[in-house]
Amino acid sequence: MNRIVTWWDAHQIPLYLAAIAAGTTLGLASPRLSPTLELSIEPVLMLLLFATFLAVPLIEVGHAFRDVRFLGTVLVANFAVVPALVWGLSRFVADDQGLLLGVLLVLLTPCIDYVIVFTGLAGGAQARLLAAAPLLMLLQILLLPLYLFVFAGREVVAVIDVAPFAEAFLLLIVVPLGAAAAVQALARRYRAGNVIEEVMAAAMVPLMMLTLVTVIGSQIAAVGSQIGTLARLLPLYIGFVIAAVFIGLISSRVASLDVPSTRAVTFSVVTRNSLVVLPLALALPETLAIAPLAVVTQTLVELIAMVILVRLVPVIVRSATDLDRRPAM
Repeated sequence: MNRIVTWWDAHQIPLYLAAIAAGTTLGLASPRLSPTLELSIEPVLMLLLFATFLAVPLIEVGHAFRDVRFLGTVLVANFAVVPALVWGLSRFVADDQGLLLGVLLVLLTPCIDYVIVFTGLAGGAQARLLAAAPLLMLLQILLLPLYLFVFAGREVVAVIDVAPFAEAFLLLIVVPLGAAAAVQALARRYRAGNVIEEVMAAAMVPLMMLTLVTVIGSQIAAVGSQIGTLARLLPLYIGFVIAAVFIGLISSRVASLDVPSTRAVTFSVVTRNSLVVLPLALALPETLAIAPLAVVTQTLVELIAMVILVRLVPVIVRSATDLDRRPAM
């Protein structure tokens, strides 16, 4: 078993690409499975986050919450700099209210869940980002209506229900985090707790693959049916990823953050809260039915980008650090 775990840990990136391909194939070949797969997203994601939180000593989270410089950088980058970028990008679809709303919903909300997984894969500061998750969630609940009012108008805000945000925070953060804390406490006294930790640590790669297959398989057929309209969003979402990487790197440099924190800030800025805002988009009126597909399209672009950035961001951060250390001529 140890040999298998070592193998898939060493081959994470090709395995994740294979999972993306498998989810695409499954969703296109069997579109009738989409509703079942969609219902599976939340439980699968809860398992993945439970495994992720279990791998982070929760005492580190308490220490990380006192890291004002890191938290300040994450919050300013996500809620001051990124909205300016999103406003500019959203002007390209301002003529279509459904596309506009989908773009705004997904790009204005920083991720609180699987960003922690990808940050860990890239050697970033998982505990610090986990400590920031409650603040990120609270601020996006408070600020999203304001951003939507300014960027899209009063009539758009009227059709948004924030209840899915509270539900997602409970199911995707509070429940897995509480379970992880309980198991960590159990592990200090009983062998059973250690066994659970070992099993979940070994299952991280398969759980991430299952998440990718589930999310993509549940949505790819619907996206394919509207590909002509949704194609307008691809350059916007790709442009967002590229710009967000630079925002994360520059913000971290201004704040003089260390390498793990820089990686965490960069992933926080790039990764959006698509799985949380999807229920919001699905609850919109039929006239805005393209909005959830706009959210899902961003998810597909982002997942592919994440698989690439897990390897690319450490290289970029390392290169930037080496340049900073190079003596002036």
